[in-house]
Amino acid sequence: MNTSASPAAPGALGRHLGLFDAVVIGLGSMIGAGVFAALAPAASAAGSGLLVGLALAAVVAYCNATSSARLAARYPRSGGTYVYGRERLGDFWGYLAGWGFVVGKTASCAAMALTVGSYVWPAQAHAVAVAAVVALTAVNYAGVQKAAWLTRGIVAAVLAVLAAVVTACLTGSTADAGHWAVGADAGFHGVLQAGGLLFFAFAGYARIATLGEEVRDPRWTIPRAVSLALGITLVVYALVALAVLAVLGPAGLAHSAAPLVDAVRAAGAPGLAPVVRAGAAVAALGSLLALILGVSRTTLAMARDHHLPHRLSAVHPRFGVPHRAELAVGAVVAVLAATADVRGAIGFSSFGVLAYYAVANASAWTLTPAEGRPPRVVPVVGAAGCLVLAAALPAASVLWGAAVIALGATVYGTRRLFRRG
Repeated sequence: MNTSASPAAPGALGRHLGLFDAVVIGLGSMIGAGVFAALAPAASAAGSGLLVGLALAAVVAYCNATSSARLAARYPRSGGTYVYGRERLGDFWGYLAGWGFVVGKTASCAAMALTVGSYVWPAQAHAVAVAAVVALTAVNYAGVQKAAWLTRGIVAAVLAVLAAVVTACLTGSTADAGHWAVGADAGFHGVLQAGGLLFFAFAGYARIATLGEEVRDPRWTIPRAVSLALGITLVVYALVALAVLAVLGPAGLAHSAAPLVDAVRAAGAPGLAPVVRAGAAVAALGSLLALILGVSRTTLAMARDHHLPHRLSAVHPRFGVPHRAELAVGAVVAVLAATADVRGAIGFSSFGVLAYYAVANASAWTLTPAEGRPPRVVPVVGAAGCLVLAAALPAASVLWGAAVIALGATVYGTRRLFRRG
């Protein structure tokens, strides 16, 4: 295995990231996005079926991750499923995947920025959110290695906070294992909706694939990084969900604005509440950092193919990053962070990203055994799961998501029509 960084060709990105950094970037995306943002709305949808919804989201995420890893190893370039769909299914499907990813993950960026604001200074959440976007865009602009170093510290801090929450909740006198039982309130549609909302929390492994042009020895590194990041995240989510449910119960979790803070208070450890609030803010910062990184790389890939303004494909001669794409993404996210709503962004983001992974699974189906095709059941379950979970999301998320995807398809068709004319 080659462990040295590869020199970058003109207009290309340098390969600076090893296995550890790739795993950390995936963890920073997933753990920061999910534990502090998605558990409460998922519990509201599924009730006592929350853990079933988590398991469902994990199965779909595993299939998506496996398909994405096999494709990323074959096409180690920036852009993720935008590249895979174009190469395996045709230009339109690649474009649609890229469109869904950029739009959905831009909403995720805004949601994470607002999460930072709501924990750091609730009265000025929007102002803090905009400041966070500006600061992290500057970090990404300075180079992917600096972003990876910062993400290492963030992930370590968040995992320490979550370990303290799990320990306090499961060892406290108020923990009740009976809250883990699935009751009559866990309806089929509610569990599916919870799975769709919780999928939002697992989607960070895409960041590893979208950084394919910056990973050393991508055929070896990417599949291992995706599997490790997803496996660690699933264990963390399961432990945190079990701990919080044991203390708050499904109803208490569903109605909590800050469930992990409420859980440590209910467990008799109120002194941990400020630490958890700080951990939530740090986790959201880590997620936002990695999200901006991933969206800018897909923007770069689409700009190279003229699906977005070609000027966004420029790579900075000194820092080796797609600086115009990063500045454009940062500007859009800052505007959304100044005006958006956190919970609505989660559902909207989930719809766009589920559409993105449906294309990834369809692309993986076309791989041959010599190209590293996964077992046939993996892309089938992954694609079907994406479509079912997307349809089960809250109605507003489905309607807005479908409208935006349709808009993207219309823009593509219109451009093709004018080119022919």
